[in-house]
Amino acid sequence: MPDYQTLEIAQDGPVREIRLNRPDVRNAFNGVVVDELHDAFAAAGVDDQTRVVVLRGNGKSFSAGADLAWMKDQASLPHADNAAGADRMARMFLAIARCPKPVVGRIHGHALGGGSGLTAAVDTAICTEDCLFGLTEVKLGIVPAVISPFVLQKIGAGRARTLFLTGERFDGREAQRIGLVHRAVPEADLDAAVDRVVKELLSAGPAAVASAKELIRAVAHLSLEDAIPVTSKWIADLRATDEAREGFAAFLEKRKPNWI
Repeated sequence: MPDYQTLEIAQDGPVREIRLNRPDVRNAFNGVVVDELHDAFAAAGVDDQTRVVVLRGNGKSFSAGADLAWMKDQASLPHADNAAGADRMARMFLAIARCPKPVVGRIHGHALGGGSGLTAAVDTAICTEDCLFGLTEVKLGIVPAVISPFVLQKIGAGRARTLFLTGERFDGREAQRIGLVHRAVPEADLDAAVDRVVKELLSAGPAAVASAKELIRAVAHLSLEDAIPVTSKWIADLRATDEAREGFAAFLEKRKPNWI
């Protein structure tokens, strides 16, 4: 695996951990972090050994968002270069959201601005009850533009109309209530809660999990009528796969399937 400047990568059997590793700045991300996260998730997505990816932050916080010194430098660039930097950042979030492997976020401390965006980009986020979130960009005179598609998919436009405009901070319990995270737990229970999600994912067929991610993307925008030909073909194709045949056989024979 590559030797990253701002990330640590750890592999434990089928589980790959991608750890933000700038604890002195609460894992705020700059251009190097953006490029390395993009590369790390692209690599995890094509690694045959990896079945689940866990994104976490070293130190006291998950991520305080974008590094303000870097953002200031970006603002001083010619417009084309400024826009190119924003595009790179957007594609980093997309690499996380589109990773064919399920991505679990372990969120603690602070997840502000882009940190909330990273939380929204993962498939399943587990946070501490006292973790602080916030779409705080308006406090700096900007907006959460790049992360907005990912956040809107999780919390909807109605809640965004308050949180994007006020920039107010909210805790993990509220993050769970509005759908930004899957579950908020006491700090002492965070690792166990993440492990439970990982265990559930590993008990599912790996090809089925990847297909489920694509199914959501394909069907979410369709009407009920337009979805029928898509979903009917989807399940017909999937039922004929070797993985599905093994899953059916294992259930009927009361044994574990071969992917466990």
